[in-house]
Formats: sequence, C-alpha cells, structure tokens
Amino acid sequence: MAQAPAATIYVLNGPNLNLLGTREPETYGHATLADVEKLCRDTAAQFGFTADCRQSNREGELIDFIHEAQAKQAVGIIINAGAYSHTSIALHDALVGVKIPTVEVHISNIYARESFRHHSFTAKAAFASLCGFGIDGYRLAISGLAARIGAKARA
Repeated sequence: MAQAPAATIYVLNGPNLNLLGTREPETYGHATLADVEKLCRDTAAQFGFTADCRQSNREGELIDFIHEAQAKQAVGIIINAGAYSHTSIALHDALVGVKIPTVEVHISNIYARESFRHHSFTAKAAFASLCGFGIDGYRLAISGLAARIGAKARA
C-alpha cells in the first residue's frame, strides 16, 4: 500500500534573503539561505511535514507562490517577506485570500530598527509573527504552526 504524501508547508522568503550570510551579518547573522532551508526541512520533518522552500525578489512571484500553496492544499505558510512586509498590501491580500494558516518571520527585531519597519502588512494576515530570534525563528514558526493545526512531533 502506498504511503500518503506528507503534508506540505510553504516557506517563502522575499527580497534580498538570497544574500543571507553576506548581507549585513551584524543584523542578519552569518547563516545562509541554504542553512535556513535545511533548518526548515528538518523541523518540518519532525512533524511529518515537508517544507517547500522558495525565495523571490519579486512581489508578484511571491503572490504566485501563495496562490500555488492554496492550489496544492498546503497546510501552512511561513513567510519572511523582507521589506515587502512593510509595503505590500498585495501580499497581505493574497495571504488573506487563500485562508491558509500563516506565520510571519523576521530574522532581526524589526522593532529595534528603523521606524518604517515597525508596521507589517503581512503580520496582519498571519495568526502569529516572530522577530528577533535569528534564523531560529523559522524553527519556532514551524513548531507554532504545527501546534496551531494540531500536529504532534514524531518520536
């Protein structure tokens, strides 16, 4: 008998996150996007999920990923929309429109930074928002999403 495919979580990263590890390491640390994606895949697997990790510097492509998550019946979205968090009503609307449980993540503490970063449109479309935990915020986000949808960690 074939085993059912694992439920999927989309992990979406926005503009400039492809530069992790080299971009402003004093703010974002030395971990790379590949490190983030491995952390997400490993954490998702602990709950029986697969993590479909995507990164784009283009707002429209991020919206397409959100729509695809709905079409493919993803169980959740983890999103770090980068600077689009603070500017994109379109990302907000896409997240609200698909009705998929979403957690927003920021590597840095956006409230300890410039005032324009203190507002997030994507946070308003998510059930939770994490910032300031470095890349460990992704692990926390996946654990929180799992708890929200009733998934238990596998032994």
